[in-house]
Amino acid sequence: MIRYVVYKRVSTEDQGKSGLGLEAQTRDIGLYLDTYSPGPWEVLAEHVEIESGTNGDRPELRKAIDLAKRTGATLLVSKLDRLSRKVSFIASLMDDPKLSFRVASMPYADKFQLHIYAALAEQERDFISKRTKAALREAKARGTKLGGLRDTTMKRNAVVKANADARARKLEGIVRPLRESKATLRDIAGALNGAGVETPRRGAWHPTSVSRLLERLDA
Repeated sequence: MIRYVVYKRVSTEDQGKSGLGLEAQTRDIGLYLDTYSPGPWEVLAEHVEIESGTNGDRPELRKAIDLAKRTGATLLVSKLDRLSRKVSFIASLMDDPKLSFRVASMPYADKFQLHIYAALAEQERDFISKRTKAALREAKARGTKLGGLRDTTMKRNAVVKANADARARKLEGIVRPLRESKATLRDIAGALNGAGVETPRRGAWHPTSVSRLLERLDA
């Protein structure tokens, strides 16, 4: 019998109250247990936290880790960023010989692959931050005044566009070759979903969302 300690995290109190994000995590963890668990399983406990992923001092995560280590259970999360958004923190968990953890959305990934994924995700966040700041500087240089209600809206729109452009470029190396090999929009959506890649709204890919992504890359 394989024993698991489940950990779920959302970033804000509103998300915790509404269930936004928790439902998706519950779905992914259930899919892993029913489909990918290497044997009969038992969930010893579930810990839910409302806290930023950049905060390494989270009481519920600490309880989940302590229980997993004490019982020899596997810590199970839906996605790697539910554990942390910091590579250094994830690396410290990987280095703990008493702790075993699995990521539901990447059921076959080993520690080395998870480490690479965490590093790439951190680089993406850093790039998006720099890209957003560059877009705002360009807007200011064109004479756009940043201030007031209308300008705040323009600033927010610039941020949204910059983030969308950065994410589209990151996925270009995946979707372009597939499209050039005559893969359908549905095939590409399936490939992205199978790789655990979420849409900008943290949902599943569909042919229409793939089409919008390709249009953004062509723009």
